[in-house]
Amino acid sequence: MLQGPVIILTSFAYLGILFAIAYYADQRADAGRPVIANPYVYSLSLAVYATAWTFYGSVGRAASDGVGFLPIYIGPTLMIALWWLVMRKIIRISKQNRITSLADFIASRYGKSALLGGIVTIIAVIGILPYISLQLKAVSTSYSILVQYPEIVMPQALGEQSMRDDTALWVALILAAFTIAFGTRHLDAAEHHQGMVAAIAFESLVKLLAFLAVGVFVTFILYD
Repeated sequence: MLQGPVIILTSFAYLGILFAIAYYADQRADAGRPVIANPYVYSLSLAVYATAWTFYGSVGRAASDGVGFLPIYIGPTLMIALWWLVMRKIIRISKQNRITSLADFIASRYGKSALLGGIVTIIAVIGILPYISLQLKAVSTSYSILVQYPEIVMPQALGEQSMRDDTALWVALILAAFTIAFGTRHLDAAEHHQGMVAAIAFESLVKLLAFLAVGVFVTFILYD
């Protein structure tokens, strides 16, 4: 069983690394030497699609249904084939109209309707809130598992928790601070949020190495 303070300190150390990488990338971008102008960094940043809940959902579906989890990825896989054509057009339209959001993009295609943009914004917020809550729940559950292992008690079995013990709340505040610092400082269509992209790429590399390590362990060591 890992001690809570150890997990917290490790988490803050990791967040510190992410902040440092994001800050470094922003400084390089300001100096005209961007670190994200690299196909490997860009490819790794696309893994933002795979969230914390993707890990629980995909692994859970694979454990219960076998290959039944694969259809989840059919859409993104098919989209890759059209990526070059579709993304070029989206980027061109966004730069021409200085578009910074999905609502603005859709509204611009229909006479720049403010009403339509508002409706799209409301639908997007309603649609994404449950998914964000799942991400926070996944992080909170992971923390609980690490602290309590091998005697695991899921959060819902603990009853009402105080604000001090609400892991999801603190994670949300930290993520909000990170997003404000490196993601939403400038609402400019030409702004690429290079610090954010670099941090996501580094996270993806860590996840990739972690999954490979677990895969090697399970395949060659666990059942040997």
